[in-house]
Amino acid sequence: MTRYGITISVLALMLILVTQQTLFAVFGGSSQSMVITPFFNLVKVWNPGISFGMLQDIPNGQWVLSGLAIMIVAFLFVWLRKVDDRFTAIALGLIIGGALGNIIDRLRFSAVFDYLDFHAFGYHWPAFNLSDSFIFIGVLLLLIDSFKDKEQVNKI
Repeated sequence: MTRYGITISVLALMLILVTQQTLFAVFGGSSQSMVITPFFNLVKVWNPGISFGMLQDIPNGQWVLSGLAIMIVAFLFVWLRKVDDRFTAIALGLIIGGALGNIIDRLRFSAVFDYLDFHAFGYHWPAFNLSDSFIFIGVLLLLIDSFKDKEQVNKI
């Protein structure tokens, strides 16, 4: 099952990097947002911290956060090697791919490039990126997996 997880993580990372390069070309040097729908914009936001901009003021933050993320990815790879079902392997692959995408951003730009901006009914969600989405989906799948009967999961 390790092969499934690694394949998913590589595909996720490739999609993340291609999406970023496309958006860099679209935005160019500008930092303005692009209205896509009444509830969704593409924006160019640099987040030096973690979720919702937390920990953005720590000294050498990109190195500290990248080091921590690398340790977490290493743990997830060890976990992935021990997994015997496809569902968990896919979930771990999504988390690993998303984490690697954010690590690459921190090392290249000293911040994470966030570009997905949702808002509705006066509420505005903080901007996030495809890496964050893959991490969220992977964690959600792990939570679902924890409640499923292992016989059903192995049939997937």
